[in-house]
Amino acid sequence: MFSRRNRRPKTPELLQAWQALDEGDIPGALRQLRHGTDELPIDELALVVARAARSAGFDDLSTAADALAARPGKPRALYDFGYACIERGVPYLAIPALREALRQAPDSAGILRELVSACEREGRHREAVDTLTAHESILVDWPDRYLLVFNAVMAGDLALARRHHARLPDPQDEMWLPAQARQRAMLERAAGAEAVSPLDATDLRGWQYVIGGTVLTALSPYGFDAGMTGRFAWLQDTHGQCLSGLLRLKAILGAAGARPTSVSLLPDRSSRILGLAAAQLLELPAKPFASDREDTVVIAYDLNEVAGAEQGPEILGQLFERTPGQILHEHASNWTDPPVVSADSITLLHQSATAPWEGQLSAGEDGIAERGAPDDRPEEDIAADILTADATPDEGDGATPADPIEKLTDFVSAVRDTWLRGDRAGLSSAGPVSSSRFL
Repeated sequence: MFSRRNRRPKTPELLQAWQALDEGDIPGALRQLRHGTDELPIDELALVVARAARSAGFDDLSTAADALAARPGKPRALYDFGYACIERGVPYLAIPALREALRQAPDSAGILRELVSACEREGRHREAVDTLTAHESILVDWPDRYLLVFNAVMAGDLALARRHHARLPDPQDEMWLPAQARQRAMLERAAGAEAVSPLDATDLRGWQYVIGGTVLTALSPYGFDAGMTGRFAWLQDTHGQCLSGLLRLKAILGAAGARPTSVSLLPDRSSRILGLAAAQLLELPAKPFASDREDTVVIAYDLNEVAGAEQGPEILGQLFERTPGQILHEHASNWTDPPVVSADSITLLHQSATAPWEGQLSAGEDGIAERGAPDDRPEEDIAADILTADATPDEGDGATPADPIEKLTDFVSAVRDTWLRGDRAGLSSAGPVSSSRFL
């Protein structure tokens, strides 16, 4: 094939990726390609991707990349390359190829939808909106105008979303009915939230509620104005922070008028520990999770940990559909690898978190970070430690806006009529509020 010839890229960024491949470092090569890809020569980009794909054993992607390197101006080669990149989980590599393919074939609905899909997966919702509006003459209502509304919401443009939502008829194909219901719910939540929340580029709580139906109860006290906007990057959790999260959960239950009669314990150790503490704090009996139990608070420490427990995937599937009166609370939610279900409330958003009872990092005598031993005591003893911990909030660096508990309960009081409704579909994007992340 074309890419097996002794041809090397000339562009400096691509040469660095090529050198990483010389060293057998495929992830390093892909990291080199993550930023600035849109401006790189497509034929040279395809050359690097073809080599990386062959090294990874991705025959479909290597074949498509070889074809594009040989014929970089052909719409079919551009489309096939973009499609293969999306299928292999590197949609950022698909965007420049699909954009060029659409430029050459502006009436192609198939290319348009693949480009929108790639932009969505990269969280580039404004680009998806601009692409769809630029080709409005070829849009059909389902899925194209639906996608325009969805991406407008995810880009924070409620005016545009509402305008196009008003033009959407009911879908004729029943497969779109769940999507229609979720979209309507997003706009209904936005109408409730905007009365008490600015829904601007830094309103993490407001947008988390709009896009996922989740009440975020706490903001990170560090780096708010330095790229984090209320999310944690790396977190070593504490008993006090766990207690603070449970106290805020109790407050929002009261603000919403929720009256659970039990706490449901999930199967993983971290969730059981936190659930036992929650049951004592809320003065409710703790029971093993049962999917049909009504009027209960289901406590998860991290839903991604639940997924790894015995019967975890089955339980998460059961949590997708809402049981009457069931409230799902997650303490530490991973925003860069979101769980497959969205909790009704979460304490904090993180990229990486270590529970207080897991082995935490500290500096050794030589200054090198060492991981301590996990706390192997009975779950009931650790839960008792949570309840006696100091829940005083960390003052942080002083840049995070003040967030007293009254501000949180005012928010919940305003949105209580749209909270706890619909399914718990997982999020695929961080939404309108961006935060820095580690690759």
